[in-house]
Amino acid sequence: MPAKSSGSKPKSLKPKNPKPQGATPSWANLRLTDRVEPGVRVLLVWINPGVRSAETGHHFAGPSNRFWKLLYSAGVVPEPITHDDDVRLPEWGLGVTNLIARPSPGIDDLRPAEYLEGWAILERKIDRLRPEIVAFIGVTMYRALWKVIGHAEPPAISPGFQKATVHGARLFVLPNPSGRNAHFSYDDMLDAFRGLARAMRRLPPRPAPDRNAESGRRSPSGETSAPPRRPPRSAVSSSRE
Repeated sequence: MPAKSSGSKPKSLKPKNPKPQGATPSWANLRLTDRVEPGVRVLLVWINPGVRSAETGHHFAGPSNRFWKLLYSAGVVPEPITHDDDVRLPEWGLGVTNLIARPSPGIDDLRPAEYLEGWAILERKIDRLRPEIVAFIGVTMYRALWKVIGHAEPPAISPGFQKATVHGARLFVLPNPSGRNAHFSYDDMLDAFRGLARAMRRLPPRPAPDRNAESGRRSPSGETSAPPRRPPRSAVSSSRE
C-alpha cells in the first residue's frame, strides 16, 4: 500500500526577506567630492569611483588599488598617505576628480555615452581651474576620449605626456593602478608615476597673487584697481610634433 502523506509541506528554501530583482544597490547613488582647490597645478583624473570608494567617500579606496603607494614611492608626494588623506592632496598642488561620477564595480559597467558626458563636465573644470598638467589615470580612458580631446587620428598612447593640450594644460597619461591591470607591471607603473613627479619638479614657480588686483580693492594710492581679467578661453588642441 502506498505510504500515507503526513500532510506537511516542504520548507521553503527562499530567504525570508528576498532582495527585489533589479533593486538599486545602496552605493549606486553615492558620489565623491572632488579634492581640488584654486591654484591646483596637476589635476589627476580617474575614470569613476569603485564601490569601496563610494562607500567610504574617499578616492582610490579599493584594497587592491596601488595609487597611494605609487604616489609616495614615485616622489609625487613627500610622505606616505592613504585614501583617508585624499583631502591633503591640495597641499602639494594636486587635485583629484572623476571623469564619470557614477560608481560601479568595474569600468565594463560604463556606457560610451557616459565618457562623453563626463568629458563635457571635465573640460569645464579644466577651463575654470587652469591646471598646468591634467593626468589621466588609465590608458583606456584616454583612448575613449581621443576624438573630443582633439587628436585628428587615433594616437599611439603610452604613459607620459601626450601631443595635445586642453585650455593650456598639458595632458599626461598614467597606467591604471588597479591590481587587476595585467597590462602593466608594478615597475612599469612606478616608472610612469616617476615621470609625473619629474614633470612637476620642472614646473615654474607661480607668481605671488596681486592683492590689489581683486575687484574693489584699493591700492596704497587710494585708487580702486580693475578686477582681474581672465585669460582667453583656449581651444582644445592637438600638437603636430
